[in-house]
This record gives sequence, C-alpha cells and structure tokens, in this order.
Amino acid sequence: MNLDMSAQGKPRKAGKGKGQAIPLPTLDEGESVETNEASAQVVEPGRALALADFTPPSLGAGERLIRLAYRIGVPGQVLTAPFRKPARPKLLATVTNPLAGDKAAGAALRSGHFLVHGLKQPIAQLDLAGAGRLVPPLERMVHGFHWMADLEAAGPREQVSPVAERILAAWLMANPKPPSRPGKGPAWTVAYTGARLLGWLVHAPLLLSGGDKTLRVQTLGAMADHARWLDRHVTKGEDTLAQVAGWCAIVGAGLLLPDGRPRRLYGEAGLIASLGELLGDDGGCMARSPLGQMEAIALLVQLIACYRATRREPPAALESILSLMVPPLLALTHGDGALGSWQGGWAVSASDVSSLIAATGVRTRPLREVRQWGYQRVVAGKSVLQFDAAPPPLTRHARNGCASTLAFELSHAGQRVIINCGGGAAAGGLMPVRLEQGLRATAAHSTLVLDDANSTAVLINGGLGSGVAEVEVDRRSIEGERNGTSGRTWGATRLEASHDGYAGRYGLTHRRILILRDDGTELRGEDLLVPTGRKGKRGMVSYALRFHLGPGIEVGLSDDKQGVGMALPDGSYWQFRSGGGEIAIEESIWADGQGRPVPVQQLVIQGMVSRGGGSFSWILKKMG
Repeated sequence: MNLDMSAQGKPRKAGKGKGQAIPLPTLDEGESVETNEASAQVVEPGRALALADFTPPSLGAGERLIRLAYRIGVPGQVLTAPFRKPARPKLLATVTNPLAGDKAAGAALRSGHFLVHGLKQPIAQLDLAGAGRLVPPLERMVHGFHWMADLEAAGPREQVSPVAERILAAWLMANPKPPSRPGKGPAWTVAYTGARLLGWLVHAPLLLSGGDKTLRVQTLGAMADHARWLDRHVTKGEDTLAQVAGWCAIVGAGLLLPDGRPRRLYGEAGLIASLGELLGDDGGCMARSPLGQMEAIALLVQLIACYRATRREPPAALESILSLMVPPLLALTHGDGALGSWQGGWAVSASDVSSLIAATGVRTRPLREVRQWGYQRVVAGKSVLQFDAAPPPLTRHARNGCASTLAFELSHAGQRVIINCGGGAAAGGLMPVRLEQGLRATAAHSTLVLDDANSTAVLINGGLGSGVAEVEVDRRSIEGERNGTSGRTWGATRLEASHDGYAGRYGLTHRRILILRDDGTELRGEDLLVPTGRKGKRGMVSYALRFHLGPGIEVGLSDDKQGVGMALPDGSYWQFRSGGGEIAIEESIWADGQGRPVPVQQLVIQGMVSRGGGSFSWILKKMG
C-alpha cells in the first residue's frame, strides 16, 4: 500500500480523459426519473457555536463580583470565609462513576501491565517522571489516568484498590509538584492534567479507600495543587479540547473541594465559553474527529456526575450542549453500531459507543446531513453510507488530522464493505508508530489520489497544512415511477461534492458523485477531474482510485481485470466493476474496534490522466 506523506473552483464540465463512463443511473424500461432539487452549499473550515445560545447561569451582582475577584487571583477561602482558618483538603461528596471501563484492560492492570490497543507494557518498567517519552496512546493512558475505569471494571473495590494505590503512589513520587508552566514534562499538559484531576475526583473511592493515611493526605494535597495549577494555566491549553478538559476539572474541584464556590463560578463561565469554541453549529467538534467527540462527551458526563453527587443541578447550558453533541457522533455509526474510521479514529466498538451514549441519558437519532461536522450519512435498506464532504480540520483543531476529503465508507447488514484504514491515533499500540503519518494520508482512504500526493498536507504531531480550502456539496433524492413490467420502483440518494485540494498544484478539481439505491444493494460512483481554468494545463498526471475493503472479504479478479467478485464473511456476494481502467488488488491495513492492525485488501484503479480533465465511473452491487 502506498502511503505517501507529501503535501498538497467550482465544478465545470469535465474534459476528455482516460476512463469510459458507466451511465448513471441505468433504468429499467418504462421507468422515469424525477429529482428533488437541492441547492449546492459550500463548506469551509467552520465556525463555532454562537455563545449567545449557550450562556453560563445568570448570577447576581455579588456572585459576579466573586467570580471576577477569583479570576484576578483572590483565593477562594478569602472570598468565602475570610476570618476562618483554611480548611484541610477533603472531598465533600462521593461521585458514582458514570462510565464503564474495559474489563480486559483492568485484568491486565491487576497482572502488572498496561494494555493499550493490544500492546502490553509492564507497569514496573515505565518512566513515570517523563524523562523518556512514552508512545502517545500509552502516555495518554498513564498520565491522563484513563485506566481507572478499566481497573474498577475488573473486580470488587477491595481487590482492585491496592493496585490503583500502588500506581498512584508511584506517579506522585515521580511527579511531586506541578511545574511553573504547561509543557514542562509530558504529564503536565492541560489536557492530561484536566483529565487526571477530574478522574481523581470521580474515582476517589478507588484511590482513597485503603488504609494508607499518608497516601490519602498526599493525594488530597495533589488534587488541590492540580486545581490551583489549572486555575492559572487552563487558557494555555494546547487546543480547545484540552481547555475543555481543564475547565471541567476546575468546575469539578469547585464542587467537591472545600471553599470551592468561587472556583465553580469561575469555571462554569470558562467551560461554556470553551465549549462554544470547540463545537460547530451542528454540535460536532471542530476537529471533525469521532474520538474527540467521544472525549468531550465523556468529560461532560463525568462533570455532570459531580453535580449530581453534590445534589446540585448542572447549568442548563451544559445539558443542552450534551444533547447537541450526541447526534453527530451517532451519524458515524454503521449498522453494527460501531464507528467509521475518520480523522485518526478506528472502528470503536458498538459496546463502547452505546455505553457512552447511555451514560449521557440523551435519546436521539443520528444526524443525516450536517454542515460543519461535514459527514453525509445515507441509510438505504440495510446499507449505511458515510461520506466526508467537508474540508479537513484546521491545524489549531486537529490532533490526528487526516487528508480524507471525499472519501467514503459503506456497510451492509453490519458488514463493512468499503472502509478507510483509520488508526492514526492508535499508532504506538500494536499499530506501528512509523505508520502514523501514512494512516492519515489520502491514500489510506477510499478516494482518488493524484500523483501520490495528499489532497491536504499531512504534518507531524497530528497537524495539517495547506490543501483543501472549501468543498461544494449537493444532496438530493432521485425518485422513479413504478415499472409496469417488473413492478419495482427505482429510487436513490445522490451525493455530489468537489474539493480544491489539487487545484493549486495540478489545476484540477476533484468532483465525486455517489448514487445509492434505496434498497441499499447498489452504489454507483463517478470521479471527475475538472480543470480549474478556462484552458486546462498541458501534460499528464498519475491518478489512483483506492477502495479499501472490509475485513474478511475474499476477492477474485475477472479475466478482463475490470471487475472483482467479493465474497463477504456473512455469505453475501458483491461485484465491483470499473467503467474503464484495469483493477489491481493490493494489500492494505485496517484498525479494528480496539485500534489493533488487521490485514485487509484494497482495489486500485490507476493510470495517467490529462491535465485537461477526466472521468472515471464504477459500480458496486450486491448480487442475488
């Protein structure tokens, strides 16, 4: 599989090029087509929610003054009880953990290992002080303390609590005091510190139920230190999601630590403002990442549990925002309930997704068509089509940004047929770190690639460079009359989108048309390269159309090398046919529900095309 990492107007009629088109669509005799027109819309790297829609709780003059004084540095104890001795650190309530963990990962912890995306790492061999950097997934697990829910799920508290206390004691010994600023050591990013403190507050019974009074005092002191450090540095978070994690921890500390009212008032205003910056106008995070969406939802679920523990109602804005965030996440689920592989994510299992949604208490349906979230969803019969019809996230939002514009995934009856590789964020587990940038490349997605270059430049550390600036997208229904001969009614959903990622370098716009029949058994596609100027550039450029296949699919190439038979694990049989150009079968890789690598295959149609434009048609159909 070629996973190149190099960088890279409006649609016009395509010029001549290699590849003969399949008529789109083909109708039986006697049928006619009627389209429901829908105007095209241009999607650009988005805007955030209007803060007027999500405001912090209304405060009286006294509370506003307290919040202002705390923001400028007046200690909470001075504002709440100026003539009383400072209270000793303690927790004011016990929180019930709302999120279930992974029993297998918890069992590994009990046996002395961290289990991250299939990789076992002995706890005793870890450098908790951060002198040597850990691979990113392990670093997040260790320094963010995300392992606590897993350990809770692995057995009764009296059995697992000693394990938690040993890991906590070792971590506190290696990290006795917060540094002067974020970034001094891997443990002290705003994202990890916020997640760690909020986790300590939620899982306090796991950490503090033992008989070691010294560790208890040390842990409570560390909680207070973390809260004060976040008060000063939360706005210096590495991205908006990191700031949301920091603000959630500040509010949680304001609820559960003594003299916390000023901190809570301060934190609620900051949190709601940060959420307004994190989310687009349809409730999807600006990183366009299902993993980021899940992380933000989990943070809010944990924080709301802190409110419930103190018998306080969370601000109405938080619950409104949570309700807004669930439908975009559900839009990226396939028929089996697991997620599609987008923006560094993997096929997160249905149980993980459903347990998170259940913890929110939100009952809703997936979004079908969204603007800033950018993923078009079509449900037809037993098939689910997901289509990336928006620019990649801006660098300031992206953590594991991918050049995936105009890629798609298709599943049928819970079986994945066409996929993306996914797993960039899991690199460092069993997925090799060296593949991280390649898994984020255009070639790792089911779309068209020009000259082995990415439609948007893929940079190190999860960022993206120049490339796709806008996407024009149009969605409509195609309706047909009943056929008098066969009695069938033909109907479909038509998606058309184009991006300008190759315009500057090659003078070509990529336009993709997808037509999915209403019964879900046929997907027709056409990829067009359209010159951006009145006169196309001279010369030729190489192209490759890639279709990564789902796990367990057996394939056979036709004699003319323009067709492929596909036997799916569920016993169904599909055919893929190219309208022009030979098909090659190549190796590929896919990240499964635990972020582990699974060998798969891909169909590749490649050749040379004129810079004056070209058209490539194909069809994927279920047989029988």
